[in-house]
Amino acid sequence: MALQITLPQADGRLVPYTLRGPGAFTPAAPGAALNRIAYSAAHVVADARAAIDPWLQSAVDWDATIAYRRRLWSLGLGVAEAMDTAQRGMGLDWPTSLALIARSIDAAKDMPGALLASGCGTDHLAPDDARSVGDVIRAYETQMEAIEKLGGKLIVMASRALARVATGPADYERVYSRVLRQARQPVVLHWLGDMFDPALAGYWGSADTDAAMDTALGIIAAHASQVDGIKISLLDKDKEIRMRARLPAGVRMYTGDDFNYAELIAGDGQRHSDALLGIFDAIAPAASAALAALAAGDTARFHAILAPTVPLSRHIFQAPTRFYKTGVVFMAWLNGHQDHFVMVGGQQSTRSLPHFAELFRLADAAGLLEQPDLAAARMRTLLALHGIPG
Repeated sequence: MALQITLPQADGRLVPYTLRGPGAFTPAAPGAALNRIAYSAAHVVADARAAIDPWLQSAVDWDATIAYRRRLWSLGLGVAEAMDTAQRGMGLDWPTSLALIARSIDAAKDMPGALLASGCGTDHLAPDDARSVGDVIRAYETQMEAIEKLGGKLIVMASRALARVATGPADYERVYSRVLRQARQPVVLHWLGDMFDPALAGYWGSADTDAAMDTALGIIAAHASQVDGIKISLLDKDKEIRMRARLPAGVRMYTGDDFNYAELIAGDGQRHSDALLGIFDAIAPAASAALAALAAGDTARFHAILAPTVPLSRHIFQAPTRFYKTGVVFMAWLNGHQDHFVMVGGQQSTRSLPHFAELFRLADAAGLLEQPDLAAARMRTLLALHGIPG
């Protein structure tokens, strides 16, 4: 018998919806030889029982958080740790982030072939407290030292403090040259557009994207041996393709484009993007199966799997884009990977009930509600909380 649930629409009407059921995905095996590097930026599971003030303090359910990373590794995906998907700088502070990184590095040791890289930023330095570029350099060095001491690979995150104090491209060149010269192994650079974080407007010293790109490419060219790749999240595939074509040999483009990832990962026959994506957290089984198909040479299957996930991703990442983490955690709750829908910083409140209802429909259409009965029961709980009886 078909499973049905009544869901609100954007106009407030309640409409019956019949679930289609989960998709049949054949994921990549752990440590499988894929022809793309694929990091999933992973979310954290809040400790819903902690006696804290959620807007001011963070508490993490470590067991559930690390279990989710083990799930990603088991699907052949890498983990990009303590990034913006984990609410870094948006509820998750630096001491908690470092504890998270340490636990993930330790957990990866038990997972053969587990790929892990960790966010290194300046978020312990409040932007308003930064007085000079030197302050930013010292902040990066503090986090670099702490992560590298644990044996971690660095993702050098964009810095709000640098965006505040820099007076032009030369300041970015100074900071990144200093950081890259000191890194123990090649790093992944991180260009997060202001749609993800308004405090990063004008990054690389210019509000003009082409000029900013020139600065970033100049820094990479000057230190190519110390750069594994650059992850850009501008939600503009043409800009990514242009930058990808200009990268030095051996430097990867990691797409952070949660709108156009399938096309960018597949490539144009000459160049392709690898992946460092927040949406892979929410669509992990489909992402894994698609990457396995691509590695096997079945490009048609790759696109067939990912095509239904794109409307879901565009919905989760719709403006204000910075609230996408709420959709990612909502998916994890619907699918039984955590037992509550509570987020660090109380961020579960950033999206509306109609938004969640449409997310539910799109997730089902993509075959990503892994246990439909559980997902429907949890959706009914959310509806009841909003005054809509089951």
